[in-house]
This record gives sequence, structure tokens and C-alpha cells, in this order.
Amino acid sequence: MQRYPDRRSRSAKPVTIHGYAQSGDLLGFQKLLRENPSLLNERNAVMAQTPLHVSAGYNKAEIVKFLLDWQGPDKVELEARNMYGETPLHMAAKNGCNDAARLLLVHGAFIEAKANNGMTPLHLAVWYSLRAEEFSTVKTLLEYNADCSAKDDEGMTPLNHLSKGRENGKLQALLLSHFEEQRRRRAIEACSETKAKMDELENELSNIVGLHELKVQLRKWAKGMLLDERRKALGLKVGTRRPPHMAFLGNPGTGKTMVARILGRLLHMVGILPTDKVTEVQRTDLVGEFVGHTGPKTRRKIKDAEGGILL
Repeated sequence: MQRYPDRRSRSAKPVTIHGYAQSGDLLGFQKLLRENPSLLNERNAVMAQTPLHVSAGYNKAEIVKFLLDWQGPDKVELEARNMYGETPLHMAAKNGCNDAARLLLVHGAFIEAKANNGMTPLHLAVWYSLRAEEFSTVKTLLEYNADCSAKDDEGMTPLNHLSKGRENGKLQALLLSHFEEQRRRRAIEACSETKAKMDELENELSNIVGLHELKVQLRKWAKGMLLDERRKALGLKVGTRRPPHMAFLGNPGTGKTMVARILGRLLHMVGILPTDKVTEVQRTDLVGEFVGHTGPKTRRKIKDAEGGILL
């Protein structure tokens, strides 16, 4: 007896929202999503990817645009993460999907998002360009000022990864030119900020009568800190500065507390301290009422004053 294949079993296989996103079937995708809007940010079983991940990774620009323009009660998760910590923009970048990447960027996708391994979309776009010898996605990311000096978990920038692959002069020249331009802009911004902060510092110091030696020391610290900021902006390595600990000595009523409060504001202004908070304590705030109580009590006060001044 001759047997015929059951074609109905094939056609009866259900099509998922992710399947439509991958194939680019816009009409089927729209129909399924309108029937069940809860599928908008549905995760697939293996990679934990949303439909936006899938459509971006396969450059299905019509579906990407439809998702980004979705007017339902819920909004598409533009920064959703898959099992590797990758956003839809990562997926577009790693697969050279320039149309999808541009759509995501136009709608505000975070260009410096980092995957679990610390890679940004620019890192992944460079890797794709090395394989495909085509770098339109890299160009698009650089148009939106992707950071050429961003480092992954191995301390590698996109340029560092490029040097490991095959020689690609045009891509290397493109990245280098943007890297130098970004470094130049950072240096200009740092110089402007340095001048503004020093002007503010001088204005504050002019309100203090006397205390010449203190003013000299404050100017010295401020210039050192601001110079470090400029060095960092130029991509130079800067060592960790030693914290400026000091002791105020003098009889009651000589202005120790007043100077400490002013000092807190000034050190915060130039970036030495993260806050201008001044925590004032007396002996009773530090000394315990029973044996073994002084240590924990003192440590709590020190903890409370972290980032500011403890007086």
C-alpha cells in the first residue's frame, strides 16, 4: 500500500513572533502582535531575546521600525538584554545590520551599552568588519559619536581589537581619525572646565581674610587635581592621588570650624572630595559609655563622614 506524506503536519507547525521577526514577514508579525500585544517583549527560550533583538540582528528594518513606533499600552524595551547582556543595538552591530542600527540610534538607543564581556556596539561592529571587510555599521556608530576609547573587560578598545585582525587600512584610518577628534574635544572641554573651576576657587579664596599659607596650599591642590583631569581627557594614565589629610590646631575661637567648613566647599569644588559635607563631632560622639563601645562608635562616625570632612 502506497503511503503519502502528511503535508498538514508541516503546515500546522505554529509560527512564533520571533520566527516572523527573523523572516521579515511584516504582515504576519503585525497580525500576531495585534492579536496578542503581550508578545511585544516576549523572550525566546534559548537566547532570551526579544523580537527587537531578532529583527535587529537580521536587519529586518521594517519590523524594527514597526516595533519602535508601536503605539500599544506597553512600549518596546529598547535596552532589553539577552543572555549575553547584549542589547538590540549590539545585535545589529555584531551582524553588520546598518539599517537596523541606524533606526535604533535615531530612537535613542544607548550607544555605549556594555555586554557581559564589556564590549560596546562599536567593539562588535569592528569584529564584524574584520570578517566581512565592510564597515558601514562602524561609520554609522561613529556618526553618533561612539566612544573609540571604550574598553572591554580585557582592557581592549575597538582599535586594539583591530590590530589583532587582518590589515584593514581604511577601517583603521577611520577609527584613528575619530579617536583623535574625540580626544581633542575632551581636552578642549577639560581646559574650559579647569579655567572655570580655578576662577570659582579664586573667588571663594578672595572672601577669606588672611590665611595666606592655607590659600597657597589650596591653589596647589586645585591645580594638581585639575591638571590630572586634563591628562585623563588626553588619554594619559594618572595615578591615584593621596588624600589631603590635615589637622587644625589652635585655641577656641580662632576659626578652626569656620575654616573646615570653607575647606569642605573648596575641596568639593575642585573635585578632591565627592561632597562638601562637614561632620562635626565632640568627645561624647566618639567615646563609648561602656567597655568595647568606643571602637564601633568611632567607626560609625568615620563612616558617616566618608567623602567629606570629619572635624
